[in-house]
Amino acid sequence: MNEAAQPLTDDDTELSPWWLRTVALVMVIGFAGLLAVTLLAYRNAPPIPAKVVDAQGAVLFSGDDIRDGQAVFLKYGLMDNGSIWGHGAYLGPDYSAEALHRLGEDTAAAIAGTQYGKPVAALDARQQAAVHAETAVTLKTNRYDAQSGVLQLIEPEAVAYRQQIGYWTDYFKDPTKNGGLKPSLITDPAELHQFTAFVTWAAWASVAMRPGTDASYTNNFPYDPSVGNVATGSALLWSALSLLVLLAGIATVLLAFGKFDYLGWISRGHHVHPQLLPGQSSRGQRALVKFFVVVALLFLMQTLVGGGVAHFRADPGSFYGFQLENIFPSNLLRTWHLQTAIFWIATAYVAAALFLGRSLRAPDDEPRWLAGWVHVLFAAFVVVIGGSLLGVWAGIEQKLGNLWFWLGDQGWEYLELGRVWQYLLVVGLLVWFAILWVLARPRAVANVAARPLAKMFMFAAVAIPVFYVPALFFGAKTNYTVVDTWRFWIIHLWVEGFFEFFATTIVALTFYQLGLTRRNVALRVIYLDAILYFLGGLIGTGHHWYFTGHTNFNMSLSALFSVLEVVPLTLLTLDAWDFVRTTRGDCDVCGKAVAVPHKWTFYFLMAVGFWNFVGAGMFGFFLNLPIVSYYEVGTQITPTHGHAALMGVFGMLAVALMVFCLRQASSDARWPGIEKYVRVAFWGTNIGLMLMILMSLFPSGVMQLWDVLKHGYWHARSAEYVAIPRSHLVEWLRLPGDLIFIGFGAIPLVIASIKGWLGVRADARAEAR
Repeated sequence: MNEAAQPLTDDDTELSPWWLRTVALVMVIGFAGLLAVTLLAYRNAPPIPAKVVDAQGAVLFSGDDIRDGQAVFLKYGLMDNGSIWGHGAYLGPDYSAEALHRLGEDTAAAIAGTQYGKPVAALDARQQAAVHAETAVTLKTNRYDAQSGVLQLIEPEAVAYRQQIGYWTDYFKDPTKNGGLKPSLITDPAELHQFTAFVTWAAWASVAMRPGTDASYTNNFPYDPSVGNVATGSALLWSALSLLVLLAGIATVLLAFGKFDYLGWISRGHHVHPQLLPGQSSRGQRALVKFFVVVALLFLMQTLVGGGVAHFRADPGSFYGFQLENIFPSNLLRTWHLQTAIFWIATAYVAAALFLGRSLRAPDDEPRWLAGWVHVLFAAFVVVIGGSLLGVWAGIEQKLGNLWFWLGDQGWEYLELGRVWQYLLVVGLLVWFAILWVLARPRAVANVAARPLAKMFMFAAVAIPVFYVPALFFGAKTNYTVVDTWRFWIIHLWVEGFFEFFATTIVALTFYQLGLTRRNVALRVIYLDAILYFLGGLIGTGHHWYFTGHTNFNMSLSALFSVLEVVPLTLLTLDAWDFVRTTRGDCDVCGKAVAVPHKWTFYFLMAVGFWNFVGAGMFGFFLNLPIVSYYEVGTQITPTHGHAALMGVFGMLAVALMVFCLRQASSDARWPGIEKYVRVAFWGTNIGLMLMILMSLFPSGVMQLWDVLKHGYWHARSAEYVAIPRSHLVEWLRLPGDLIFIGFGAIPLVIASIKGWLGVRADARAEAR
């Protein structure tokens, strides 16, 4: 970067322009690759035939049936029960894998009956091998005519399809066999026909050879040797090559850290005493405290419904003798579990951003309208959050008729809230950014030296509403591959990319405001994180698309880039001790003890670093390799990564920001009464999360992965596997972690937030007298 190796001592000195140029270059290259893969999804998505016919030309089902069947899948919230091509929930089966295996079994039975006049089980080993080989050839043969749009199934396949309708009819009747769905969820014969058409199409795309290649449209996913689906050579090759890229990336960054000792969070050789003093918050900042009550209540709700979801996996027959699925079926609870997580984390970020934005202005320079607009924004958030959660319930309960997609549950995992609520959410986020812009735009910042930080803060903030917009790019009947592509623009790019970048700017701004880091040090951290996160994270979004209808072009590109997402996470260990030292050390200049009034904020930030490395780094890297993802996607290893990364990183950061704002808004006299609950919550959340992962989620995932390797993916995702006694035991072992997490984590945070809010209100009334 052509800069001296010594730290800059003058924060008025401009950084090298190559920092910002490099960020821009990385983003241009990253988005170019990501857009190329996204556009190719439209061209390479598995085709939806105009009609599917049997050997005699009789129509079995049409393309409209397939699309309507996908809408049935979404309308009844089945992506929060099971999955398609590995993406979705884990209580029910992977519908595509289950349909494919039954298609294989029924085809094999038909072949055995025709050739030998016996069932498959009655054949000798040589005959069984011949039948299975012919079954694989039959199903692998692609009989789709692109010009006419007709897909022909030979007689054994047609027979197998007709038998599928009866199977799925029975599946939806019994909650003990389907993971806790409402009894007799789907009974309409037309909807059952359409649903079967959809999952049969998904099974066909999983096994039929993509023209001009040696693998299926889903790169031979799911793993099922009985129908000829085994891992491709490409999955192994690009996994191996990505390891070389990882080692090269880590070596390069560590070399840079060794050469330039000014990289890192904490500045040396200057006064580190805080500049922001607690208890001196403005009227607008005090108005923001009520947001954190909502944050804590949503967090508590998420933990409670999450416990309910886990119980359905441990004991789908009853909830301690009560038939919970009659009122709160498992797909509803899981939808609430995901949506409340997104809502409480996003709400904490929104409120904290406004709180910090206000702190950039002079103490006496608060716009008179700020408190009023905070109240308006709060009301809007309550309406959107409450309305969308109730809409999801009404949608899954089929109380909205044809409006289910607009006001109820869209059905797409993580994006379940109805389309109207999505529009309102985007509007709310744009209003939030407008308030933030007027409040903290660079020209309004009192400290001139902090204005470059404010610019990056604004850039990160505007990305939040902008990059949620792709959630509006698809409907209920859009090709599944295309939808899954845009869906992960939200799940990965919005959450793991721009929310991560936004979080970095917030932490940097907080450290600068507290006097713990220089302006240029904070800027370097922001630039470096942007370079490293976007270098791997933009194109690396495609690691979710290995087996959802994309080609090897996506696999090769995303495997090589997504592995770089681990690199910045390894750097967290370099700053770990600095975080500890900052809360208990002495000033480098004056030698006096560092009195940081935000001890628990730092503790939660340390937790963010730990879980970022474990959840996003270790488990995330494990899942990103194509050859590993091929066998494990959709097993319990996936929620192991999800819980450690989403809660451990974004959740812990949201709590850290909540604690920071509560401390800033609370007087010294009131804080000890709040702090004791924060202390309990820190240990409760971290110990509870650790026990969840070590005692249940990860062991369950390893066991399930072994079953995939031994019996095939369909078996490891089946109700029969979940019913195995050792599987039930491991699921029950999650209970201690859940209880600690709820009782000593979520509940104390609710108490702390309410005490903080009531205390701020009482102090404001006392000042007004």
